[in-house]
Amino acid sequence: MKAYEVRETTGLDGLVLNTSRPDPRPGQGQIVVRIHAAALNYRDQGVIKGAYDYTKFPVIPLSDGAGEVVAVGGGVTQFKAGDRVTSTFFVNWSGGRMPTDASRNSLGGMVDGVLAEYALLNETGAIRVPEHLSYEEAATLPCAALTAWNTVVETGCVRAGETVAILGTGGVSCFGLVFAKMHGAFVFMTSSSDEKLARGKALGADALINYKMTPDWDQEIRKRTGAGVDHVIEVGGANTLEKSMNAVRPGGSIYLIGALAGVGSINPRMINRKGIRLQGIHVGSRDMFANMNRAIAQHGLKPAIDRVFAFEDAKAAYAHQQSGAHFGKIVINLA
Repeated sequence: MKAYEVRETTGLDGLVLNTSRPDPRPGQGQIVVRIHAAALNYRDQGVIKGAYDYTKFPVIPLSDGAGEVVAVGGGVTQFKAGDRVTSTFFVNWSGGRMPTDASRNSLGGMVDGVLAEYALLNETGAIRVPEHLSYEEAATLPCAALTAWNTVVETGCVRAGETVAILGTGGVSCFGLVFAKMHGAFVFMTSSSDEKLARGKALGADALINYKMTPDWDQEIRKRTGAGVDHVIEVGGANTLEKSMNAVRPGGSIYLIGALAGVGSINPRMINRKGIRLQGIHVGSRDMFANMNRAIAQHGLKPAIDRVFAFEDAKAAYAHQQSGAHFGKIVINLA
Protein backbone atom coordinates (compact mmCIF):
# COMPACT_ATOMS: atom_id res chain seq x y z
CA MET A 1 0.00 0.00 0.00
CA LYS A 2 0.92 3.67 -0.19
CA ALA A 3 1.59 5.34 3.13
CA TYR A 4 3.29 8.49 4.34
CA GLU A 5 5.99 7.99 6.94
CA VAL A 6 7.69 10.49 9.22
CA ARG A 7 11.25 9.27 9.05
CA GLU A 8 13.12 12.23 10.51
CA THR A 9 12.21 15.17 12.70
CA THR A 10 13.10 17.68 9.99
CA GLY A 11 9.65 19.06 9.29
CA LEU A 12 8.14 18.46 5.88
CA ASP A 13 11.44 17.13 4.53
CA GLY A 14 11.12 14.16 6.87
CA LEU A 15 7.65 13.26 5.59
CA VAL A 16 8.12 10.64 2.87
CA LEU A 17 5.61 8.74 0.71
CA ASN A 18 6.32 4.99 0.77
CA THR A 19 4.66 3.36 -2.25
CA SER A 20 5.43 -0.25 -1.29
CA ARG A 21 4.61 -0.63 2.40
CA PRO A 22 3.13 -4.07 3.21
CA ASP A 23 -0.65 -4.18 3.49
CA PRO A 24 -1.77 -4.71 7.12
CA ARG A 25 -3.49 -7.92 8.19
CA PRO A 26 -5.80 -8.04 11.20
CA GLY A 27 -4.82 -10.02 14.27
CA GLN A 28 -7.00 -11.01 17.19
CA GLY A 29 -9.37 -8.16 18.05
CA GLN A 30 -8.23 -5.99 15.13
CA ILE A 31 -9.77 -4.56 11.97
CA VAL A 32 -8.33 -3.22 8.72
CA VAL A 33 -9.88 -0.01 7.41
CA ARG A 34 -9.61 1.32 3.88
CA ILE A 35 -9.01 5.00 4.62
CA HIS A 36 -11.05 7.38 2.47
CA ALA A 37 -10.14 10.64 4.23
CA ALA A 38 -7.83 11.91 6.96
CA ALA A 39 -7.68 15.22 8.81
CA LEU A 40 -4.86 17.31 10.26
CA ASN A 41 -4.50 18.60 13.81
CA TYR A 42 -1.89 20.99 15.22
CA ARG A 43 -0.40 18.04 17.06
CA ASP A 44 0.66 16.62 13.68
CA GLN A 45 2.99 19.57 13.13
CA GLY A 46 4.72 18.66 16.37
CA VAL A 47 5.20 15.06 15.23
CA ILE A 48 7.13 16.05 12.08
CA LYS A 49 9.26 18.43 14.16
CA GLY A 50 10.05 15.94 16.94
CA ALA A 51 8.20 17.87 19.64
CA TYR A 52 7.10 14.72 21.49
CA ASP A 53 9.59 12.41 23.16
CA TYR A 54 7.23 9.44 22.87
CA THR A 55 7.11 9.40 19.06
CA LYS A 56 8.73 6.41 17.38
CA PHE A 57 10.19 6.73 13.90
CA PRO A 58 9.39 5.89 11.22
CA VAL A 59 5.71 6.40 11.96
CA ILE A 60 2.63 6.80 9.78
CA PRO A 61 1.25 10.18 10.92
CA LEU A 62 -2.25 11.52 11.66
CA SER A 63 -4.72 10.26 14.22
CA ASP A 64 -7.91 11.23 12.41
CA GLY A 65 -9.21 9.05 9.62
CA ALA A 66 -12.47 7.70 8.25
CA GLY A 67 -13.06 4.77 5.97
CA GLU A 68 -14.58 1.36 5.34
CA VAL A 69 -13.83 -1.84 7.22
CA VAL A 70 -12.38 -4.36 4.74
CA ALA A 71 -11.17 -7.14 7.06
CA VAL A 72 -11.75 -8.26 10.64
CA GLY A 73 -9.65 -10.46 12.88
CA GLY A 74 -10.64 -13.17 15.30
CA GLY A 75 -12.89 -12.21 18.19
CA VAL A 76 -14.17 -9.00 16.59
CA THR A 77 -17.87 -8.57 17.35
CA GLN A 78 -18.56 -4.85 16.88
CA PHE A 79 -17.70 -4.48 13.20
CA LYS A 80 -18.02 -6.29 9.89
CA ALA A 81 -16.72 -5.67 6.39
CA GLY A 82 -18.45 -2.67 4.84
CA ASP A 83 -18.99 -0.72 8.07
CA ARG A 84 -18.17 3.00 7.92
CA VAL A 85 -15.92 3.97 10.82
CA THR A 86 -13.51 6.56 12.13
CA SER A 87 -10.41 5.97 14.19
CA THR A 88 -10.18 7.00 17.84
CA PHE A 89 -7.27 9.17 18.96
CA PHE A 90 -6.25 6.89 21.83
CA VAL A 91 -5.79 3.17 21.36
CA ASN A 92 -6.53 2.29 24.99
CA TRP A 93 -8.97 4.84 26.46
CA SER A 94 -12.45 3.40 26.16
CA GLY A 95 -14.02 5.07 29.20
CA GLY A 96 -13.50 6.23 32.76
CA ARG A 97 -10.33 8.01 33.81
CA MET A 98 -7.56 8.57 31.29
CA PRO A 99 -5.00 5.72 31.40
CA THR A 100 -1.57 6.74 32.65
CA ASP A 101 -0.01 5.65 29.35
CA ALA A 102 -2.64 7.19 27.06
CA SER A 103 -0.25 9.62 25.36
CA ARG A 104 2.05 6.78 24.47
CA ASN A 105 -0.86 4.93 22.89
CA SER A 106 -2.12 7.56 20.47
CA LEU A 107 -2.34 7.16 16.70
CA GLY A 108 0.31 8.93 14.68
CA GLY A 109 2.71 9.02 17.65
CA MET A 110 3.95 5.75 19.13
CA VAL A 111 1.32 3.90 17.08
CA ASP A 112 1.05 4.10 13.30
CA GLY A 113 -1.66 6.50 12.20
CA VAL A 114 -4.00 6.85 9.24
CA LEU A 115 -2.23 8.79 6.46
CA ALA A 116 -2.19 5.58 4.43
CA GLU A 117 -4.43 3.61 2.11
CA TYR A 118 -5.13 1.10 4.89
CA ALA A 119 -5.01 1.36 8.68
CA LEU A 120 -4.76 -1.43 11.24
CA LEU A 121 -6.93 -0.57 14.25
CA ASN A 122 -7.98 -2.30 17.42
CA GLU A 123 -11.69 -3.05 17.55
CA THR A 124 -11.87 -0.65 20.51
CA GLY A 125 -9.96 1.98 18.51
CA ALA A 126 -12.72 2.59 15.97
CA ILE A 127 -16.29 3.85 16.10
CA ARG A 128 -19.14 4.04 13.61
CA VAL A 129 -19.67 7.19 11.55
CA PRO A 130 -22.91 9.21 11.87
CA GLU A 131 -24.87 8.26 8.77
CA HIS A 132 -25.38 11.79 7.44
CA LEU A 133 -21.64 12.55 7.29
CA SER A 134 -19.34 11.94 4.33
CA TYR A 135 -15.96 10.33 4.92
CA GLU A 136 -14.31 13.73 4.62
CA GLU A 137 -16.63 15.18 7.25
CA ALA A 138 -16.29 12.18 9.56
CA ALA A 139 -12.50 12.36 9.40
CA THR A 140 -12.60 15.65 11.32
CA LEU A 141 -14.13 14.12 14.45
CA PRO A 142 -11.58 11.97 16.37
CA CYS A 143 -9.37 14.71 17.83
CA ALA A 144 -10.64 18.29 17.36
CA ALA A 145 -14.35 17.56 17.64
CA LEU A 146 -13.97 15.22 20.61
CA THR A 147 -11.66 17.68 22.37
CA ALA A 148 -14.30 20.38 21.98
CA TRP A 149 -17.10 18.03 23.08
CA ASN A 150 -15.15 16.97 26.17
CA THR A 151 -14.50 20.64 26.98
CA VAL A 152 -18.03 21.97 26.50
CA VAL A 153 -20.15 18.98 27.53
CA GLU A 154 -18.34 16.22 29.42
CA THR A 155 -16.07 18.42 31.56
CA GLY A 156 -17.43 21.96 31.20
CA CYS A 157 -21.14 21.05 31.55
CA VAL A 158 -21.99 24.31 29.77
CA ARG A 159 -25.59 25.33 30.42
CA ALA A 160 -28.06 27.52 28.59
CA GLY A 161 -27.53 31.19 29.33
CA GLU A 162 -23.87 30.85 30.28
CA THR A 163 -21.13 32.77 28.47
CA VAL A 164 -18.18 31.19 26.66
CA ALA A 165 -15.08 32.82 25.14
CA ILE A 166 -13.44 30.83 22.36
CA LEU A 167 -9.95 31.76 21.20
CA GLY A 168 -9.20 31.35 17.50
CA THR A 169 -10.98 29.71 14.60
CA GLY A 170 -9.20 26.37 14.18
CA GLY A 171 -10.84 22.97 14.38
CA VAL A 172 -11.30 22.78 18.16
CA SER A 173 -12.55 26.36 18.30
CA CYS A 174 -15.14 25.87 15.53
CA PHE A 175 -16.44 22.66 17.05
CA GLY A 176 -16.48 24.33 20.48
CA LEU A 177 -18.60 27.14 19.05
CA VAL A 178 -21.13 24.72 17.56
CA PHE A 179 -21.39 22.60 20.71
CA ALA A 180 -21.68 25.66 22.99
CA LYS A 181 -24.51 27.07 20.85
CA MET A 182 -26.18 23.65 20.85
CA HIS A 183 -26.38 23.98 24.64
CA GLY A 184 -27.72 27.53 24.60
CA ALA A 185 -24.58 29.50 25.53
CA PHE A 186 -23.68 33.06 24.49
CA VAL A 187 -20.36 32.80 22.65
CA PHE A 188 -17.52 35.28 22.14
CA MET A 189 -15.09 34.36 19.35
CA THR A 190 -11.68 35.95 18.78
CA SER A 191 -9.51 36.05 15.66
CA SER A 192 -7.04 38.33 13.90
CA SER A 193 -9.09 38.06 10.70
CA ASP A 194 -12.41 39.81 10.07
CA GLU A 195 -13.10 37.28 7.31
CA LYS A 196 -12.74 34.39 9.74
CA LEU A 197 -14.89 36.18 12.30
CA ALA A 198 -17.60 36.56 9.67
CA ARG A 199 -17.50 32.81 9.11
CA GLY A 200 -17.67 32.31 12.87
CA LYS A 201 -20.77 34.49 12.99
CA ALA A 202 -22.33 32.30 10.31
CA LEU A 203 -21.70 29.30 12.60
CA GLY A 204 -23.51 31.05 15.44
CA ALA A 205 -20.98 33.23 17.30
CA ASP A 206 -22.79 36.02 19.19
CA ALA A 207 -19.91 38.47 19.72
CA LEU A 208 -16.80 38.89 17.58
CA ILE A 209 -13.46 40.39 18.64
CA ASN A 210 -10.53 41.01 16.29
CA TYR A 211 -7.58 40.77 18.68
CA LYS A 212 -5.30 42.51 16.21
CA MET A 213 -7.57 45.55 16.25
CA THR A 214 -8.42 45.07 19.94
CA PRO A 215 -5.30 43.64 21.61
CA ASP A 216 -6.88 44.02 25.05
CA TRP A 217 -9.65 41.61 24.09
CA ASP A 218 -9.90 40.45 27.69
CA GLN A 219 -10.89 43.93 28.81
CA GLU A 220 -13.41 44.12 25.99
CA ILE A 221 -15.01 40.90 27.21
CA ARG A 222 -15.10 42.25 30.77
CA LYS A 223 -16.67 45.46 29.49
CA ARG A 224 -19.42 43.57 27.68
CA THR A 225 -20.15 41.05 30.43
CA GLY A 226 -19.38 42.93 33.62
CA ALA A 227 -17.89 40.13 35.71
CA GLY A 228 -16.39 38.13 32.81
CA VAL A 229 -17.38 34.95 30.99
CA ASP A 230 -18.22 31.66 32.66
CA HIS A 231 -15.91 29.58 30.44
CA VAL A 232 -12.82 30.15 28.29
CA ILE A 233 -11.68 27.64 25.67
CA GLU A 234 -7.95 28.39 25.75
CA VAL A 235 -5.91 27.20 22.77
CA GLY A 236 -3.19 29.85 22.90
CA GLY A 237 -1.13 28.73 25.88
CA ALA A 238 0.99 30.73 28.29
CA ASN A 239 1.12 33.83 26.11
CA THR A 240 -2.67 34.22 26.18
CA LEU A 241 -3.47 32.59 29.51
CA GLU A 242 -3.21 35.72 31.65
CA LYS A 243 -5.68 37.50 29.37
CA SER A 244 -7.97 34.50 29.66
CA MET A 245 -7.68 34.67 33.45
CA ASN A 246 -8.67 38.33 33.29
CA ALA A 247 -11.58 37.60 30.93
CA VAL A 248 -13.12 34.83 33.07
CA ARG A 249 -15.49 35.61 35.92
CA PRO A 250 -14.67 34.78 39.57
CA GLY A 251 -15.30 31.07 39.99
CA GLY A 252 -15.21 30.55 36.23
CA SER A 253 -13.38 27.88 34.25
CA ILE A 254 -10.53 27.92 31.74
CA TYR A 255 -9.89 24.82 29.66
CA LEU A 256 -6.30 24.42 28.48
CA ILE A 257 -6.14 22.69 25.13
CA GLY A 258 -3.14 23.95 23.19
CA ALA A 259 -0.19 26.31 23.12
CA LEU A 260 -0.50 27.92 19.70
CA ALA A 261 0.71 31.29 20.98
CA GLY A 262 3.79 29.79 22.61
CA VAL A 263 4.92 28.70 26.04
CA GLY A 264 6.19 30.82 28.90
CA SER A 265 5.65 31.71 32.53
CA ILE A 266 2.43 32.91 34.13
CA ASN A 267 1.54 34.61 37.40
CA PRO A 268 -0.67 32.18 39.34
CA ARG A 269 -2.02 34.74 41.82
CA MET A 270 -5.12 35.52 39.77
CA ILE A 271 -6.07 31.82 39.75
CA ASN A 272 -6.23 31.86 43.54
CA ARG A 273 -7.71 35.33 43.91
CA LYS A 274 -10.57 34.69 41.50
CA GLY A 275 -11.06 31.03 42.36
CA ILE A 276 -10.51 30.03 38.74
CA ARG A 277 -10.83 26.41 37.73
CA LEU A 278 -7.93 25.63 35.38
CA GLN A 279 -8.58 22.33 33.59
CA GLY A 280 -6.41 20.55 31.03
CA ILE A 281 -8.25 18.75 28.23
CA HIS A 282 -6.57 15.96 26.26
CA VAL A 283 -9.05 14.78 23.61
CA GLY A 284 -11.40 12.23 25.26
CA SER A 285 -12.48 8.61 25.58
CA ARG A 286 -14.33 6.35 23.17
CA ASP A 287 -17.41 6.55 25.40
CA MET A 288 -17.35 10.35 25.06
CA PHE A 289 -16.97 9.90 21.29
CA ALA A 290 -20.13 7.78 21.23
CA ASN A 291 -22.02 10.47 23.18
CA MET A 292 -20.82 13.12 20.76
CA ASN A 293 -21.78 11.10 17.69
CA ARG A 294 -25.31 10.68 19.00
CA ALA A 295 -25.63 14.44 19.43
CA ILE A 296 -24.12 15.12 15.99
CA ALA A 297 -26.56 12.69 14.39
CA GLN A 298 -29.58 14.04 16.27
CA HIS A 299 -28.83 17.65 15.31
CA GLY A 300 -27.56 16.87 11.81
CA LEU A 301 -24.38 18.82 12.50
CA LYS A 302 -21.75 19.34 9.81
CA PRO A 303 -18.12 20.24 10.52
CA ALA A 304 -16.46 23.39 9.19
CA ILE A 305 -13.98 22.20 6.54
CA ASP A 306 -11.57 24.78 5.18
CA ARG A 307 -10.03 22.83 2.31
CA VAL A 308 -9.60 19.29 0.99
CA PHE A 309 -6.26 18.16 -0.46
CA ALA A 310 -5.46 15.11 -2.56
CA PHE A 311 -3.39 12.32 -1.00
CA GLU A 312 -0.47 13.17 -3.27
CA ASP A 313 -0.59 16.75 -1.96
CA ALA A 314 -0.37 15.88 1.73
CA LYS A 315 2.68 18.10 2.24
CA ALA A 316 0.71 21.04 0.84
CA ALA A 317 -1.98 20.33 3.45
CA TYR A 318 0.63 20.54 6.20
CA ALA A 319 1.98 23.77 4.72
CA HIS A 320 -1.52 25.25 4.55
CA GLN A 321 -2.00 24.51 8.23
CA GLN A 322 1.36 26.09 9.02
CA SER A 323 0.27 29.28 7.29
CA GLY A 324 -2.58 29.78 9.75
CA ALA A 325 -4.87 30.86 6.92
CA HIS A 326 -7.42 28.12 7.48
CA PHE A 327 -10.82 28.26 9.18
CA GLY A 328 -11.92 24.96 10.67
CA LYS A 329 -10.45 21.65 9.51
CA ILE A 330 -8.01 20.64 6.77
CA VAL A 331 -8.75 17.27 5.17
CA ILE A 332 -6.79 14.91 2.91
CA ASN A 333 -8.81 12.77 0.50
CA LEU A 334 -7.62 9.22 -0.22
CA ALA A 335 -10.67 7.92 -2.14
